[in-house]
Parts: sequence; C-alpha cells; structure tokens
Amino acid sequence: MTITDRPVDNGVNVAALLGARDALSAAPEAAQFTWRASCTWRHGTHSHSNVSGFTGLGGEQQHRNTYEFDVDHPECFASEDNGATPVEFVLVGLVGCLTAGVAAVAQHRGIQLRSVNATIEGQMNILGILGADPDVRNGFEAITVRFAIDADASRDDIEALVAQSQKRSAVFDVVTNPTKVLVEVA
Repeated sequence: MTITDRPVDNGVNVAALLGARDALSAAPEAAQFTWRASCTWRHGTHSHSNVSGFTGLGGEQQHRNTYEFDVDHPECFASEDNGATPVEFVLVGLVGCLTAGVAAVAQHRGIQLRSVNATIEGQMNILGILGADPDVRNGFEAITVRFAIDADASRDDIEALVAQSQKRSAVFDVVTNPTKVLVEVA
C-alpha cells in the first residue's frame, strides 16, 4: 500500500458505517431489513417498477426519491425493447454492489482510488427460457466480472479489495447461494 500525504477520500464515510455496524450489533432486531419493489405490467413483455421504501432500523424508511425502472425484452425476442431485460438488472445489481464494496473497503484500508471501472457479462442459453430444451437451465451458466482499478496500491492490495468486496456483497451472496423465493397470488 502506498502512503500519501493527502487524506484518502473515496466518498465513503467509513466511520459512520462502522458506527452503524456497532449499533446494529448491539440491537440486532434493528438489523432486520425488508427491501421492496412494485411492478406494473404495461404491454407485451414491458413492465414498470418502482422502489421507494423499505423497512429497517425498527421501522418504515423512505428513499429520498422514488426510483423507476422499465423492464422489457429486445426486439429479437419479438418484444418492443422498452427497457433492460430482467437478467440485465441482475447483472447491474451485482456489479453495482461489488463496485460499492470496492470503494468502501478501499476507504477503510486507506487506499485512494483514482478510477474503478467494471464490466460484467452473463452467459445464458435461452433455449431453457423458451421451453425448447427442458435440460437447459433458465438462468446464467456463468457470470464474469472484470475490474480495472487505478489506485495508490499494489496489485495484491487491489485484488484484496475486490476479494473483500465479494465476501461482503449481498448481491453476490444472492446470486451464488440458494435463496428461498415464495411466489403468491393475492
């Protein structure tokens, strides 16, 4: 790790994060969060989703804004391409979570980042989704994330940042481990 004369500022308030960790460790019931989204079908394979609130810290919480997402499929699937596909949103969630983790871990370890760029690719055989081959899985066969990180750190330190981000990533955990999913009709 390279020591600089300037304080490290990657825009992450590590003191607040560590304070939250300590406070939630002392009150584990407040650490139970429920994340929510709502979705409304528009037409064809197009839907519109909103994210505005969640529960945590013992009560209802609101985002500063309501975030909106259009979901659709591309024209090559006989759709209108009004938004990213659902599987692309999964990729965005994973790479976004890992990138946020890199910034937080770098700040905590005193490593100044100059740039962090990531690309993510998910390989999938769509014959499963289309019902054309029952032996083909519906989901990703493999996902590859590639980071290009410019920082005041050695390659080993940068690799350790990425490894720690992966270890703490909620979305990495969701994608790599089974999660019980209940689908109900009201």
